[in-house]
Amino acid sequence: MTSSFHPPQRILMGPGPSDISPRVLGALARPTIGHLDPQFIHLMDEVKGLLQYAFQTTNELTLPVSAPGSAGMEACFVNLVSPGDTVIVCQNGVFGGRMKENVERCGATAVMVEDDWGQPVSLDKVEAALQAHPEASVLAFVHAETSTGARSDAAALCALAQQYGALSIVDAVTSLGGIEVSVDAWGADAVYSGTQKCLSCVPGISPVTFSPRAVERIQSREHRVQSWFLDMQLVMGYWGGSSKRAYHHTAPVNALYALHESLIMLEEEGLENAWQRHLRNHLGLVAGLEAMGLTMAVAPKYRLPQLNAVNIPAGVDDAAVRAALLNDFSLEIGAGLGALAGKTWRIGLMGHASSERNVITCLTALESVLGQQGADIASGRALAAARAALAG
Repeated sequence: MTSSFHPPQRILMGPGPSDISPRVLGALARPTIGHLDPQFIHLMDEVKGLLQYAFQTTNELTLPVSAPGSAGMEACFVNLVSPGDTVIVCQNGVFGGRMKENVERCGATAVMVEDDWGQPVSLDKVEAALQAHPEASVLAFVHAETSTGARSDAAALCALAQQYGALSIVDAVTSLGGIEVSVDAWGADAVYSGTQKCLSCVPGISPVTFSPRAVERIQSREHRVQSWFLDMQLVMGYWGGSSKRAYHHTAPVNALYALHESLIMLEEEGLENAWQRHLRNHLGLVAGLEAMGLTMAVAPKYRLPQLNAVNIPAGVDDAAVRAALLNDFSLEIGAGLGALAGKTWRIGLMGHASSERNVITCLTALESVLGQQGADIASGRALAAARAALAG
């Protein structure tokens, strides 16, 4: 007979999911109520307000899509892109490529602006593309590229989109809660994220927000949105502002309890404090890695504090190191993706996992495993360097 599944206790320091607070896990276990229950409707309103705080927006159309971040991405594209449109898509890692796929599935043309992996999106290249394609209706880019650990200048990119009369679609899956995301200040039009990264919630929900300009585009569409489930005009019948909600789908009730709790914790800590915590722990981790003799894959100016791409030393077996960390220390770090596969490790310091304790644990475990592999590292220096950086 099949027995119940009892997962091991891991330290999740990969690209996501991240460690989840016991408070959030506890919220999952609360009694399930109906998705149209008046008490649940009240919780929905609170989730919406808390997401507006996290996104730093007053956008009315702000809600959690009942599916992972990939569905949030698709929701933005299918609602704002119509057949025949031209969309400028920036790619400096894996997820710009997924944006291109969404554009093409909408029957639109993707004009690609490509930069080296590990580099930010080039503002000059984007402006040149917008000038060359005045018909472009959307500019799409990744704010925090999870595959490389590089950050792009979202404020400047959104300003370029506005300057040339295009809407902006922004991937903030890895950035929300970890670094500054200021939707209204940027003038961003559609932003999507995920719950399993810096929000430290369970995977499976995608917060999204749409500006009034984006809503106007949605309402004036001549082509019906190709996805019934992700059609914002239908979804808002359920997530709208009135007390009477129209049934659209059965929301993941307990997962939304968890999201509510994680957003309350973010509000309690304060956004700026959360950003500073991620930065402080990142600086401690980098100091320790560099003292060990390892190097980072992204220049300091563009590094994401919550997703650290580390160059794998020559002669080191990537998979063997990650397996040893998992088996011997119950510690998960991520492999490189795409062009960086086998060349980098991705070490996450996201949400609840962004702690001094995890920085020290990761450095200790990595030094031990690399030493066993005979890697050319400087032993015994990482912890002192990390602690000095953390104290500073």
